[in-house]
Amino acid sequence: MAFLINNAWGNDDLEKATVAFIVANAAAGKGAARIFLANAALNLAVNGKADAWQAEGYAPIMELINGFVEKGGVIWVCKACADVKGISQDDLIDGAEIGGAGHTMGFLEDGGQVLM
Repeated sequence: MAFLINNAWGNDDLEKATVAFIVANAAAGKGAARIFLANAALNLAVNGKADAWQAEGYAPIMELINGFVEKGGVIWVCKACADVKGISQDDLIDGAEIGGAGHTMGFLEDGGQVLM
């Protein structure tokens, strides 16, 4: 199985961002998993930005992000959003890459299923 998780939340709603990565970790344990970050979520993939972020009652978000990548998950950062924010590939954490709609559409055409 292949799974795609969409996330548009970062520190603007850290609980929603955290839940997206909890789901992403579960998906990575079951097959190919990708998470697509847009809008405020881009900061989750920028080196050093989210290191201290933690939603109350949850594991630190970087612990979940690193776990997802260690399980083979791939983080796609919205190209249009990255361009607007001036974020380049060099700014991103390991396991993250800039990818546009073509990445997501190709993944879905190859059988990937959207979880959220």
